Amino acid sequence: MKKIRLYLDTSVISHLEAPDAPEKMQETIDLWEEIKNGQYKIYLSSVVFDELDDCHEPKRLMLYNFLEQIEYEQLEVNSAVREIANEIIRLDILKQKHLRDCFHIGCAIVSECDYIVSWNFKHMVNVKVVKGVRAITNLLDYKPIDLISPSMLINKEE
Repeated sequence: MKKIRLYLDTSVISHLEAPDAPEKMQETIDLWEEIKNGQYKIYLSSVVFDELDDCHEPKRLMLYNFLEQIEYEQLEVNSAVREIANEIIRLDILKQKHLRDCFHIGCAIVSECDYIVSWNFKHMVNVKVVKGVRAITNLLDYKPIDLISPSMLINKEE
C-alpha cells in the first residue's frame, strides 16, 4: 500500500515543543508518533532547516533531536519550485514578503506530496491559499494537493 506523502512546514516541527499552545503541541506529538511508526512518507525542504536555524537555543537543538527520530526526504528549492512561488505571488495568493511560505508550497507540489501540513492558518491553511494552490496545480499541470492542520490527520480514538 502506498503511503500518504506529507510535506511538513516548520510550524509543525516547532509545535513539538510549544508549552504556550498545549493543545496544538499534544496534537503535533500525536501526529509525530504516527510518523515515527512509519504511517507516512515525510518531506521537508531546505527552507524548514533555514527556519529551524533561526530558532534560539535550546529549542533549536530540541527540534533537531525530534527530526532524528524520523525518516524524511529533504527537498531543495529549484527552478520549478521558484516558478510556483512566483506564480503564487503573481496571482496575489501570498505576498512577496511570504516567499518562504511560497517555497514550502512549491516544494510540496513539485514533490507530488498529498498534503502540506501546517499550523500556519494565516498564510497556509486558509480558504484563499487552499483555493489558490488548487488553481496553480491545475494551471501548471501538477497533482492536486491539500493544505491541512495536524489535527486533521491524527487518528483520534473517541
